[in-house]
Amino acid sequence: MITNENVEGATPLDPDELAGLKFKHITTQSQLDELEQANIVTGLLWLKKNIVREDVLTINFAMDLHKALFKNVWGWAGTFRLTEKNIGIDPLQVSVALRNLLDDLSAWIEFNTYPPFEAVLRFHHQLVKIHPFPNGNGRFSRIYADIIAEKHFALKPVQWGGRNLDKMTQTRRDYINSLRAADGGDLSLLFELYRTN
Repeated sequence: MITNENVEGATPLDPDELAGLKFKHITTQSQLDELEQANIVTGLLWLKKNIVREDVLTINFAMDLHKALFKNVWGWAGTFRLTEKNIGIDPLQVSVALRNLLDDLSAWIEFNTYPPFEAVLRFHHQLVKIHPFPNGNGRFSRIYADIIAEKHFALKPVQWGGRNLDKMTQTRRDYINSLRAADGGDLSLLFELYRTN
């Protein structure tokens, strides 16, 4: 049985969520990671063909993006989570919190509330904190933040650490520690970690 409970920062899946796995022969976390990565590549191709700048600040876009990134793996891809997790807000509040975050981001863009790169990192952190989906939130949030960086701020994608964030490496530990500090109101570690962009 697949379990990601030993991967720091990973969200454990409940039995109903695991039942949504489309490939029943997958039994290890590394097999699942490879399958999800292949779907992400397909999702990024979808994104290139279907992105419209005005749409990226909508809940529908967020759901469509998650679905494109994970639909070949999970039956529930693109559907907000219904269960409590080790991180994230109450599942009943996900759609409201996401709408509020997208409205906040729209205001940050319009009024230049933060320097562009800081706005992207703040958006990423808040999206991870909401944790809208049963799985894939980190990867989804990093890709979404990169879309915002490109489409609304004309910035290059953030150098997140690539595949080093999928496995328990020092890069992943630093990333998770920066998000945890941001949860407590201190975003300095997050800004420091990605300041070279």
